[in-house]
Amino acid sequence: MGIDIAQSTPTAAAMAQLVQAHYPLGEVVAGEFLRRSFNQVYRLTLADGRHVVARLCAERPRGAPQLQFEADVLQHLRAGGCPVATSLPTRSGEVALRVQLPEGERAVMLFEHLSGEATSDLPANIEAFGRGLARLHTAGEGLHSSASHYTLDLDYLLLLPLQRLLRAPTMTAELRPQFEALGQRLHNRILSLGALTQVLCHGDAHSDNNFIAVRDNGEREAVFFDFDECGPGHLAYELAVYPWWLHPRAVDGLWSDKAATRWRQFITAYREVRVLSDADLAALPLFVAVRQFWLLGEYAGRVPVWGSQAMSTDYLHRQVKLLGQWEGLEMPAV
Repeated sequence: MGIDIAQSTPTAAAMAQLVQAHYPLGEVVAGEFLRRSFNQVYRLTLADGRHVVARLCAERPRGAPQLQFEADVLQHLRAGGCPVATSLPTRSGEVALRVQLPEGERAVMLFEHLSGEATSDLPANIEAFGRGLARLHTAGEGLHSSASHYTLDLDYLLLLPLQRLLRAPTMTAELRPQFEALGQRLHNRILSLGALTQVLCHGDAHSDNNFIAVRDNGEREAVFFDFDECGPGHLAYELAVYPWWLHPRAVDGLWSDKAATRWRQFITAYREVRVLSDADLAALPLFVAVRQFWLLGEYAGRVPVWGSQAMSTDYLHRQVKLLGQWEGLEMPAV
């Protein structure tokens, strides 16, 4: 009798063998399993001492990973002078390797390895992160790619995640209309702001998907990786990801002085490089809540792998209170 597998985890040694066999990089002498979250990520060491990073793409509720578009984005940004971890082609020139696992076919994508300091709470690093994200948006202009891609609009970020959330096995008849009403009010408030600025978004720029490189002249520069959420979309959403990460995601959470200071350092540095409209500024706190809806939809889609208690009914009760509180969320004054 066969047993269905939701998601398997290859060992680092197995991933090293795959990369050695299918990429023109020579011998892979060591491997390290870094993390398992939405994807599984490995650091591999080559015989010449270099490192590369392998990402084993997981099945996601949003649909298949848009690997060709991601590779096109990385090449475009690199050509525009933006420091990013570009993808590496297989021996046959493909952007990814397809491997058969117990649950079915999954894609492995290989990237350059970046190093540097964490952004942390060092003001110079936060400012470098803000300037770097602004430069990334400038470098993203003029991209031409025929590959299919995600579009980070309200359907993708809010309405579809809301539907996945409403179908979660731990959702209740009491909570369902509350989440529906919160999502609809949020949607309507954003639409009422009119046209918002669109950019090529990183999609997950919360300061843990970049490092800060210190150049020979002492300049600090943000270097970016982990673009599997990238796509054209709302600038206000892109900029809301960092304050969403800073703000306590708990009922009755308040901006701490430390979090408010970090937000001001980030957004001030961003605006030194790119103009931010009044409408986009007004949309920012709304998109902090959108980000939480997006996350809840992702969690709901991961129940077959993570289990239903990854979003228990008690957790959902806290989330509906949190999102209700965030209807009046205000960003720290800049």
